[in-house]
Amino acid sequence: MKRHFSTFLFLLCTLFITAQEEEDAIRKTLQNYIDGSSYNNPELIQSAFYEEADLFLSKKDQELWILSPEEYGKLFENRKKGEFNGRIGNILMIDFENNIACAKAEILIPSRDLKFIDIFLLKKIGDTWKIISKAATAISD
Repeated sequence: MKRHFSTFLFLLCTLFITAQEEEDAIRKTLQNYIDGSSYNNPELIQSAFYEEADLFLSKKDQELWILSPEEYGKLFENRKKGEFNGRIGNILMIDFENNIACAKAEILIPSRDLKFIDIFLLKKIGDTWKIISKAATAISD
């Protein structure tokens, strides 16, 4: 009986470690997006996305604004790379199963009194998690 319990504990620990490793990998992908958009790094932003992903964004006076990862990255090209631009990103939630995930982040831009909520769909492609779709909404306080 003791041996079966030890085997059970080993398997349970292995599952927990594997799940934690996957969540850490997803978090890293999301953090690349957040850091890239906070520090004006288009390459870091694009590295987080599957190249054919669609970003469904909020824009004043436009119901739906769709950009590719490359187009989104270009929004940060004319700013000083590596310099903090005031965007503060916080990962609020990650949920995954096998090779798919969804996540939620809050993006704050205090200087413009803006708050966005981003929802992400991610897919593990090979050994790497990539954002395959992003939707954002502006929140008014």
